[in-house]
Amino acid sequence: MTDTIYALASGRGRAGVAVLRVSGPAAGAALCRLSGAALPAARRAVLRRFRDPGTGEMLDRGLAIWFPAPHSYTGEDMVEFHVHAGPAVLEGMVEALASIEGARPAEAGEFTRRAFLGGKLDLTEAEGIVDLVAAETAAQRRQALRQMEGALGRLYEDWRARLVRVLAHVEASIDFADEELPSGLLEDARTAVSAVEHEMLSHLADSHRGERLRDGVVVAIIGPPNAGKSTLLNRLAQRDAAIVSPIAGTTRDVIDIDLDMDGFPVRVADTAGLRSTGDVIEAEGVRRAERRAASADVKLLILDATTWPEIDPCTEALIDDATIVAVNKVDLRPIPEPNIGGARALTMSLATGEGFDAVRERLGARVRELSDSGGTTPVLTRARHRAAVEECAAALGRFRAVKALELAAEDLRLAARALGRVTGRVGVEELLDVIFREFCIGK
Repeated sequence: MTDTIYALASGRGRAGVAVLRVSGPAAGAALCRLSGAALPAARRAVLRRFRDPGTGEMLDRGLAIWFPAPHSYTGEDMVEFHVHAGPAVLEGMVEALASIEGARPAEAGEFTRRAFLGGKLDLTEAEGIVDLVAAETAAQRRQALRQMEGALGRLYEDWRARLVRVLAHVEASIDFADEELPSGLLEDARTAVSAVEHEMLSHLADSHRGERLRDGVVVAIIGPPNAGKSTLLNRLAQRDAAIVSPIAGTTRDVIDIDLDMDGFPVRVADTAGLRSTGDVIEAEGVRRAERRAASADVKLLILDATTWPEIDPCTEALIDDATIVAVNKVDLRPIPEPNIGGARALTMSLATGEGFDAVRERLGARVRELSDSGGTTPVLTRARHRAAVEECAAALGRFRAVKALELAAEDLRLAARALGRVTGRVGVEELLDVIFREFCIGK
C-alpha cells in the first residue's frame, strides 16, 4: 500500500455537497497542493479554495479535513474534500488529484480493504459496512450497525481466544510432560471446550434469521386462476405492479417485488394460477409457480370464495406449516369460518378491502417471526460465517471424542483456524505467548 488512492465517497448525481476521499502517503501533499496552504489541524474542518495544481485555476471553495495516520478510517494519512456536487466541480477535482505523483483512482472497496489490512476493523465489521450501505429497511440497518460495531466479531474472537487458551494447555501437556503442570489440565480443557461448543450450537440454531433479514423473506402468492393473487400483490405494493384481468391465466411468469414490511425486507412473488392446462406457455408458468412455492419462506395461498370448498389436488399438496390461507371474494359469497386441514383460514374481499388488514397483519407477524432475532444477540448473516462456525463445531465434537492428545490438539487448531477465517485474524504467535505467559516454561 505504497501508492495513494482517491475516489468520490458520496453518491453521484445532482446534490449540494460531494465528498472526495484520499488515502495514502501522498494524501497530505494532495491537500497542500490543491489548497496552496499548509496542513490544517488534525480532524478539524477548514474552509479552503481548491485550485488546479498545474494551471492555478480555481476549482471550488469547500471544506477540507486532515486525518493523519494512524487515526483515520484506513489507518493511513487521509484527506476528505467536501465540495459542491456539480459535475464540472467533481471532474476538475478528480483531474487535479490525478496529477499528484503516486496517486491513482481507488478500486471498489479499496478504502475498507486498507482499513482491514491496517487492523482498523475485522472482516465481519467490513461486511457490516457493506450491509449498512445496502440496507433498505430499519431492521436491516440495525443488524448491519451491530455487525459494523463489532458485535459478531467480538463473539467469534472470544470463542477463539478461549480455544487458543485450551490449545495452549493441551500443547503444554504434550511438549512439556516433564514439567510441573497444573493438575486436572485435560479435564478443565474438555469442560471449557464443551462450554464453547454449546454456545456455538445455540448460535447456529437460529433458523437462518440473520440471513433472511439481510436478503429478505421470500413470500410466494399462490392459488388457482382468478382468485385475486395479482390484486393482492398490487395492494401490498400500493401500486400497479402486476396486470389484473378477469381472463384466467393472465399471469404466466413470476413477478417479484421488494417491500418494506414494518421495517423488515420482503420479496413477494406473484405466480401463475395453479391448474392443469394444455397451453404450453401457461403450463411452464405453473411449473415456475410450483418451484417458487417450494423454495419460499412463506406461501400465501389465495382461494376463491365463489368456488369454495373446491381445491385442486396440486394446490392442496402445497399447504403446510409455512402456508397462510386466505379466501378472497367473500363480498360475492360470504364464508363464515373456512377451515382447511384443521386450521382456520382468513377471509377477505380485495374488491371492498374487507379483511385485507388482517391478512397483511398475519403475513407481517410471520415475517417478523422468521427474521427478528430480538435485536441484541449477534446473528449469522452470511453463508461463509455459518460454514466456518459449523466447521469449528465439528472439530470440537471430534476433540471431545478423541483419546490421543496429539489428535485432540490438531482438532483444536482446526477449530480456532475456522473461527479466525471469519474475522480474518489468524495467527500462531499468540499461541506461544499463552504458553509462556501462563506456564512460565523454562523458568
